[in-house]
Amino acid sequence: MAFEHYPVMLDEAVEGLRVVPDGVYADCTLGGCGHTKKILSLLGENGRVLGIDLDTAALENASLTVKDGRLATWHGNFKDLSQAAKENGIEKLNGALFDLGVSSYQIDTAERGFSYLRDAALDMRMDNTKGATAADLVNGLTADELARIFFEYGEERYSRKIAQKIVAARANGTIETTGELASLIASAYPAKELKNGNPAKRCFQALRIAVNGELEGLDKALEDAMDLLDTGGRLVVITFHSLEDRIVKNTFNRFANPCTCPPDLPVCVCGKKPVARIITKKPVVCSLKESEENSRSHSAKLRIAEKL
Repeated sequence: MAFEHYPVMLDEAVEGLRVVPDGVYADCTLGGCGHTKKILSLLGENGRVLGIDLDTAALENASLTVKDGRLATWHGNFKDLSQAAKENGIEKLNGALFDLGVSSYQIDTAERGFSYLRDAALDMRMDNTKGATAADLVNGLTADELARIFFEYGEERYSRKIAQKIVAARANGTIETTGELASLIASAYPAKELKNGNPAKRCFQALRIAVNGELEGLDKALEDAMDLLDTGGRLVVITFHSLEDRIVKNTFNRFANPCTCPPDLPVCVCGKKPVARIITKKPVVCSLKESEENSRSHSAKLRIAEKL
C-alpha cells in the first residue's frame, strides 16, 4: 500500500520551528514526509533538511515523493542524530523535530503487526529488517516480565492476569498473530469492561514500546538535539502518551533549570547554567477540528524549547 500518513499538528509544529530560509533542520522521524515537505516549502535554495527514519518504507517513500536535493535521508534511529548529522556534514541545526509514536501507515499496514484490529503476524518492529519481534517477546518472556511491560509501558491494570493467560496459552503452541494475542487479552478482562473500548490497546502499545525501545535513551536523544542546535534554534517534540510526554517535559525542565543545588542554598554553587528556554509553558494540544478529522491525534501533545 502507498505510504500515507497524516502529520499531526502540522502547522503548529512547523511554526514552532520558526523556519529561516537558509536554515538546516532535522526531521528525526521522517514518516510520510508531511512535516518535511512543509519545512522545505519555507526554505530557500540553500536550506537543508535531514530526514531520519528506522522504517525503510518511509525512506523509499521519500525518494519517490520528495524530488528535492535539499533533503538528505538517513536510515537509523533518532537516538543516533549526532552520527546522522556528522555523516551528512552538519555541524549545527536551526531546528529539530521529533514526531514520536507509530505512523498511520504502520498501523494500517496489517502485515507490520501494529494493529489489534487486523489479524497478522505479531511483528511491531519499526525497522522490520532486524531485532526481536513482538512474537519473540510474547513467547519468550516470563509472566513476571510480560506483566512488568504491560504495567509500566501500557499502564494496564490487568497486566498480571493477562500475562498469566499468555503463558498458559503457550503450553498449547506459540502465539503468532495479533488476533490470537488480542483474544487472549480480552479473555482476561471482566465482561462488563469489554464495553469500554478495545481491551488490547494498552498491551499492544506496551509491546510496541518494548520491541522498539522507544523510551530508552529518549532523554539523551533530546539532549543531543539540543547540543546540535545553534543559538535561537528550536526543538519541537510531539508525543502521544503520558510516558513519552513525561520524559520530554522533565528533559525540557532540565534544559531550562539544570541547577542541582539544595533548594535552601541562597545562591547557586553547582555552576550549571540554563541551555534553553521553554516556549510552551503548557503543551499544545490538537484543535477540535483536527481531533475530529484524525482520531489518532486526540492524545498528541506538542512542546517547544529554544536554545539560548
